[in-house]
Amino acid sequence: MAIFEGAGVAIVTPFREDGSVNYEKFAELLEDQIQGGTDAIIVCGTTGEASTLSHEEHLSVIKFCAETVNGRIPVIAGTGSNCTETAVYLSTEAEKYGVDGLLLVTPYYNKATQNGLFEHFKQVADSVKLPIILYNVPSRTGCNILPQTAVRLCNEVSNIVAIKEASGNISQIAKLASLAQGNIDIYSGNDDQIVPILSLGGKGVISVLSNVAPRQTHEICAKFFAGDVVGSAREQLRAIELCDALFCEVNPIPVKAALNLMGKEVGSLRRPLSDMEEANVEKLRIAMKNYGIL
Repeated sequence: MAIFEGAGVAIVTPFREDGSVNYEKFAELLEDQIQGGTDAIIVCGTTGEASTLSHEEHLSVIKFCAETVNGRIPVIAGTGSNCTETAVYLSTEAEKYGVDGLLLVTPYYNKATQNGLFEHFKQVADSVKLPIILYNVPSRTGCNILPQTAVRLCNEVSNIVAIKEASGNISQIAKLASLAQGNIDIYSGNDDQIVPILSLGGKGVISVLSNVAPRQTHEICAKFFAGDVVGSAREQLRAIELCDALFCEVNPIPVKAALNLMGKEVGSLRRPLSDMEEANVEKLRIAMKNYGIL
């Protein structure tokens, strides 16, 4: 059984002016998502700026999220690292907080071999009982989980059950779905590829778009699962301009700008990320107006 089906939000981490985590605002964002129909919360992922949180902050944000959501929808915690020991530590601590699953990114910078990836993910998975979603995003990590490796992990490690595929390579994802024969749940990691991946048997999306359009992103998936493929595709295509704007600079720069344009006051970004260039802010503003959320 899938950890979740539909649109899970890769939620931002809001900061105060002094750079500290704004937990009051984070609670508001979580409530907005739940009321907006989001199917799951993915906390401390790329969009949540996990790479610039201290370990203490990282775990505190996960704990706060789990307590605030309180079982209303699934919470998946990002606990990956380029250091296997660190990933084990974060994962075992997060498990204590009652999250429903873990998201483990490929080890960045180290550029592990496929055998190294297998050993890394297996060691982390063996340290916990929670179901695990692998996170394949080679454009950010310099490391690609090949379909054969993902299938091997799911076949040989009982609690590795899914993959967030953000490679953008539909041919690779089709190969993965073919080799897996239903033994691995596939989530789109790109908002402009939700319907294509659902058509290959995908379970949903782990979404940046959901931060600003939770109901609409949920509906892309819900319509598809209800058999309204034409309606699902129509919603997917309607969102393309906004998806492009949300990735015209590196994520999560644009989505934080978008939330601030909506009056959500999520604050700025931690360095080395910088505020969005004004020309791109205008592009984003136009896309949001065209989509009807501004």
